[in-house]
Amino acid sequence: MADETAPWQTVEYEGFEIHVAPFLKSPPDETNPPVVPDNRYTYVGYVCHPGADPAIPGHTVPFHPDGEESFAGKDEALYEGVHVGRSIVDGTHPDLTVLPLVTGGV
Repeated sequence: MADETAPWQTVEYEGFEIHVAPFLKSPPDETNPPVVPDNRYTYVGYVCHPGADPAIPGHTVPFHPDGEESFAGKDEALYEGVHVGRSIVDGTHPDLTVLPLVTGGV
């Protein structure tokens, strides 16, 4: 899914914005429809300062779930994405931090 057409939802948290876009993990393929539709969801997201331009490198901290992780519905994927975004802001995420956004003056 192209980021430009993603259904982005924004949550303000501790002076940052968490942007999450839930979407179907395996969208339907009209040319070869599956026997059983796959209604599992996933998400993409990023954390930034309010008003930052996500198209400019270094202005966001992007994140997404592991390739195998999926969720039963859009709301569940959105909830998990916001949860991950909060962990990045809080400094409890094992791999990602907002430190470059803070120290870089972005």
